[in-house]
Amino acid sequence: MNKKKILKISFIIFIIIFSILVTYFKYFKKNEIVTNKNLEISEKNFVNSNIIKDIKYSSTDLQGNEYIILAEEGEIDLNNTDIIFLKNVNAFIKIFKNKETITISSNYGKYNTASYDTIFSKNVKIDYIKNKITSNYLDFSMANNLLIISKNVVYTNQENILKADVIELNIITKDTKIFMHNSKDQVSIEWTN
Repeated sequence: MNKKKILKISFIIFIIIFSILVTYFKYFKKNEIVTNKNLEISEKNFVNSNIIKDIKYSSTDLQGNEYIILAEEGEIDLNNTDIIFLKNVNAFIKIFKNKETITISSNYGKYNTASYDTIFSKNVKIDYIKNKITSNYLDFSMANNLLIISKNVVYTNQENILKADVIELNIITKDTKIFMHNSKDQVSIEWTN
């Protein structure tokens, strides 16, 4: 065979393989909503059948925002295995758009491994840019990019201290609602300057 025939046959084989790969990835490979979901657990982390030590969950949404949650201990809900009750929780929300990180810590948490929604409770502390928020309850929805902070909410920054019943914060748009449950009550603001 001459070199031209070998080159043509090689080219045709390359085109066939390339076509098969493109067809497979386009029509047969499963698309996922969340691009990354990691659970780091080793056998030494299991105390008994539903207690896990040293938990780390990590997920990334389609916009590139990353959510990492760490806990010293977790207990799987036997009635719903998507739910894990956490102790001594730390979480990091890394916002891709503006490269900011929200840090959250609490004594307890309730994490849904299917939706990534997390409830933080007892001694909740949130650090976001130059703002600090403390409360006893935080409900985070990754799908809605929303933090709902309630129960003894105290918001502090360089200029003031604010006390309210609820703060709702969209972590992407930074739209914030601060309000009291009873419309007759007022949000308390103290100026520090």
